[in-house]
Amino acid sequence: MTAIHDREFPAALAAALAAPFDYNDGNGVDFEAFPAFLSAEETTDWFRAWTGNGELDGDSFRVFGQDGMGGYAAFWLVRPHRPLVDQPVVFLGSEGETGVVARDLGAFLWLLAGGFGPWEAATSYEPDWTPRPNQELAAVAERFAADCKQSAAVVVEQATREFPDFDDTIMELCR
Repeated sequence: MTAIHDREFPAALAAALAAPFDYNDGNGVDFEAFPAFLSAEETTDWFRAWTGNGELDGDSFRVFGQDGMGGYAAFWLVRPHRPLVDQPVVFLGSEGETGVVARDLGAFLWLLAGGFGPWEAATSYEPDWTPRPNQELAAVAERFAADCKQSAAVVVEQATREFPDFDDTIMELCR
């Protein structure tokens, strides 16, 4: 697993998060990237507040952004002895929404290129919302993950299939 002190963005994530996300008055992507991962302390404080469980720490997450309501996007460090880029990307929303949105960083890049942010991939609250592919993010995905090109729908479907119990796992931690 990734060391607790490792808080530096992988190059591919940094490149993707440097691109602007167009909210477009609610018709675009609702995502704001952080300039760095939240610290271990900030992540623990957030996860304890989110779950209502003061016995937990946030060591299993590397939070790198949020939606407009304060839901967080993070790597979930669930694959022991694997690098950060091989860990799934998850969303934990401010209203209790949860979802694994990509199996790894490469898949996440293609999700972003397809016009989805973490919130849009994890929820279905806006049935009339239509993704708008992002050419700048597609170039980042081509540069760093050309070998795993896929549609955003496939990214979400594969992540959901691989981690069907994510919501239950997280909800069991809640008090």
